Amino acid sequence: MEVLKGVSLRAERGQVISLIGSSGSGKSTLLRCCNLLEDSQQGEILFKGEPVTWKGHGHDRRPSDAKQVLRIRTNLSMVFQQFNLWAHMTILQNVIEAPLTVLRRDRDEVDDAARAYLDKVGIGDKCNVYPAQLSGGQQQRAAIARALCMEPEALLFDEPTSALDPELEQEVVKVIKDLATEGRTMIIVTHDMKLAADVSDHVIFLHQGLIEEEGPPETLFNAPKSERLRGFLSATLAT
Repeated sequence: MEVLKGVSLRAERGQVISLIGSSGSGKSTLLRCCNLLEDSQQGEILFKGEPVTWKGHGHDRRPSDAKQVLRIRTNLSMVFQQFNLWAHMTILQNVIEAPLTVLRRDRDEVDDAARAYLDKVGIGDKCNVYPAQLSGGQQQRAAIARALCMEPEALLFDEPTSALDPELEQEVVKVIKDLATEGRTMIIVTHDMKLAADVSDHVIFLHQGLIEEEGPPETLFNAPKSERLRGFLSATLAT
């Protein structure tokens, strides 16, 4: 089944891009293609001007350089909807694991950075507890600290608040807004239209695997041109 049908986007350094659209429109697939967690059957992906190298064709197409894939993935930290924290590790251990094992950074340096990032997201006092002892909002903030500790070039958020109730959702929204004000490069798949309007430099509305409309948030949300986007916003804001 064809999920994306000729989508093209470009994220500049310091830019925040939000991907919106109904379920099944291709938002999460596009984000996973950016991080090479999904193999695309055609088209090109460039990271800082460097094209991904491929082998094979069609459904057999795969990235050909494992070292390149690792380099790109470690520079594009992804925050998932379901947190994906290791249950048997403390929050601090979760945050330091990848910088130690993947980047092979100095333990003392990583430990200091991890504690600083946990402070930054407001859960510095939770270093020694386990994920099951935290609320969903706290777990998602720990996942954001883990992503930041990789010192990535960009952050990718896949529906970061959709698994949370409204009160806990606002904890995570505040962290994302703070990161946006710092000028971090981010691509955010979100169902939260207010978040997209508040933090984005550019918003892309996907419909059935195509970009139906895109532009600055003030234009997309206040004067949508597409009938499909008008219908989507009307339905979303009514719920």
